[in-house]
Amino acid sequence: MSHAHHLDAAILVVAVAIGYEVLAALVRDWPARRTLFFLAGAALLVTGLTLDATGFRAHTLQHLLIGMLAPLGLVLGAPVTLLLRTVPRPIARLIGRTLRHRLVHLIANPVTALALNLGGVALLHLTALYPATTREPALALLVHVHFLLSGYLFAWVVAGPDPAPRRPPVPARLVVLGVAIAFHSVFSQLLYAGLIDLPVPDQERRGGAELMYYGGDVAELLLAAALVAGWRPRQGVKTTRTQSSSLFLKMR
Repeated sequence: MSHAHHLDAAILVVAVAIGYEVLAALVRDWPARRTLFFLAGAALLVTGLTLDATGFRAHTLQHLLIGMLAPLGLVLGAPVTLLLRTVPRPIARLIGRTLRHRLVHLIANPVTALALNLGGVALLHLTALYPATTREPALALLVHVHFLLSGYLFAWVVAGPDPAPRRPPVPARLVVLGVAIAFHSVFSQLLYAGLIDLPVPDQERRGGAELMYYGGDVAELLLAAALVAGWRPRQGVKTTRTQSSSLFLKMR
């Protein structure tokens, strides 16, 4: 399989990471942890894109990196907040209008994000899509783009520090995250037991299922930790409103 498309995508990710660092350097009080999170996410994404995904186990590792671990790091880097603090006011207003758009309100819903995320997993493994991606590098890249975007969307609406439209309370987001954990657990066990038919050797199938089970748990527990770490039950409403006001002032 040719990796030219994936290499180009990896170079683009490196360029974005460099751009992030340049913008972060312009903000005197930008938290160093945000930069570290974003760079870690970018590094995981580059690793996933350049990984030799020969075999189903390697394929599962690739999707774990691209669709779960990398998006979490990128989201915790708060790139939208960084943009709002560095770009000219007209661009900030454009970002604000985009975030307030009805389509964004629909997509940036935990249930919608969950459906896009889990739907991609099901479609890839329950149809002929996976075998097709092993033959067509461009199709494989499109699948990876979907996993990246849906993973980023899910991490953003569940635990992202960037502003999001009509974000539900933390307990509701924990329920959605619990559904995702349960899905990955059941799906990986069905895959391990051979109840999901894939045209791969049994050893590869079981190895991939184990990686999906344990690796998925790690990624989702990290997401849960990020959500709970930012939860302030008593003063959260006031803090959130204050932060949102300061950001959206620049959008208007």
